[in-house]
Amino acid sequence: MGKNNRNNNRNLLVRSLLIAVSTFILAIIASFTSQVILKNITSLILAFIILAVIILVGIIFDIIGVAATVASETPFHAKAAKKISGSRQSLYIIKNADAVASFANDVIGDISGTLSGAVGAVIVLRLVAGQPSSVQVAAGTVMTALIAAIIVGGKAFGKFVAINKAEEIIFQVGRLLAWWEQIFKVEFFANGKRR
Repeated sequence: MGKNNRNNNRNLLVRSLLIAVSTFILAIIASFTSQVILKNITSLILAFIILAVIILVGIIFDIIGVAATVASETPFHAKAAKKISGSRQSLYIIKNADAVASFANDVIGDISGTLSGAVGAVIVLRLVAGQPSSVQVAAGTVMTALIAAIIVGGKAFGKFVAINKAEEIIFQVGRLLAWWEQIFKVEFFANGKRR
């Protein structure tokens, strides 16, 4: 029993470190890419579209993470037995719900939250360039509050959808992963754990 606990603690520590490192790397890539894109975009409308896409990605991944934790394996066993595309991937998502939720909610969710704040700041700076500092502070505060409200409201709605439509959501994600695996010949869960 003690050896199992030590192994579980070590596995948890290793996985946590891998998540931290992957978050760091993905955040650098995403932040650099968004800064380069925003630097070369002169249209504020396009900047707002990029902001909306970043927020939407965070909300979608939050929905996937929540759905993975509440979905039941039962409907997918019959689909897997019939070899329905996406059912095997859906089962792996559910069986690895903790890792999927960590990646979707924490890694992607937090990166999109951080990026949306940075993009919002760039938009504010462009909108109020040359204005007094009090206007800049007020505009920055309003933009931050607006982004936070949209993200929190979107995720709250998303959680409701994820809890009530968990199996359907996970099956669509499973089908997307199956399609991706077929096209690019890359298995997402080749070494996934089985319960």
